Amino acid sequence: MDYFGNEPVGSGSGRSRPALVAGVWITAFVLLLGGFGLGVVYLELNGNLKGIDINGVLGGDRPEDADNGSLDILLLGSDSRAGENGAYGDDDGTARSDTAMVVHVHEGHRRATVVSIPRDTRTYRPPCARSDGGTAPAEANAMFNDSYSVGGPACAVKTAESMTGIRMDHYMEIDFTGFTELVDALGGVPLTVDKPIHDRRSKLDLEAGRHVLDGEQSLAFVRTRHGVGDGSDLGRIELQHRFVAALLDRVEELGVLTSPARLYDVADAATKCVTTDSELASVEALAGLGRSMRRIGSEDVDMLTLPVRHDPGDPNRVVPLTKGAQEVWTALRADRRVPASATEGSAAARGGSSASGTPAPGAGE
Repeated sequence: MDYFGNEPVGSGSGRSRPALVAGVWITAFVLLLGGFGLGVVYLELNGNLKGIDINGVLGGDRPEDADNGSLDILLLGSDSRAGENGAYGDDDGTARSDTAMVVHVHEGHRRATVVSIPRDTRTYRPPCARSDGGTAPAEANAMFNDSYSVGGPACAVKTAESMTGIRMDHYMEIDFTGFTELVDALGGVPLTVDKPIHDRRSKLDLEAGRHVLDGEQSLAFVRTRHGVGDGSDLGRIELQHRFVAALLDRVEELGVLTSPARLYDVADAATKCVTTDSELASVEALAGLGRSMRRIGSEDVDMLTLPVRHDPGDPNRVVPLTKGAQEVWTALRADRRVPASATEGSAAARGGSSASGTPAPGAGE
């Protein structure tokens, strides 16, 4: 069993209720507009959103956009310590992508595959425009999350495209403060942990059993790495996958999507904390995206972690398994489900967060 008291979840089974992280607020936008119309509420939520012109910054030197009806989104969790986020650590003047997922929505928008990229993955970072001016030269062996520190969202997208060979159609980012407010708007998220988790660095202190995590606790839960497994980012990723399932269970339990008042609170919190590419930076655009994906159920989503191994020169870093990583990205470029063979031999598949070695969720069949 894992930290949630669940039996191991098979590759792509959907039984853990994995779903698109962005789906919570996208769905809220769709139903909110349906319930309130496009009046004052629309203007208020629209004013909350922030957009970045990724296409304008990157120009034409990008992978070719697949003309097959599929959709690819780079989803990041921002590790910035500036402003209100300073409560989560000292501000050293930089920001990092604490969580990174490539969301591939397959042709017909009836299936999706979500690939988590460990933040400590060693990879090639192409030259990027620096956030403070000038150009950062290419680096052959950079950590994936350094790209965000160097050049912000545009550099993160450029690095992801270089790694995957896939053009990112959209970009979405959520920050620390916004995450806590979103969870609190839901009244907390209940989940059960089978084993205690104690991490002084993330300030997470959970005994085995059922808990209702508030925003601060939820943030600590999805960020903890020193209190689970081998202390690497791989254990944290598995907890993130599980938390998404618990979050959506909470939405269903509360009937958020049928309660206009609570729905507004959730949508308001979500729009304040999310940053998107400029094409998505309106409630109308997000609603359209949500409508296009509304037929995707939990059983239609495969979640996996990029196949990696620990870096022999630094156990705190990982490097992609060449064969497995190529299988993952080749499958998505061709709009196919990722074969189970892609995660064979991956450090992530050997059990990130489970001390008993429970396999982490793997690729779809």
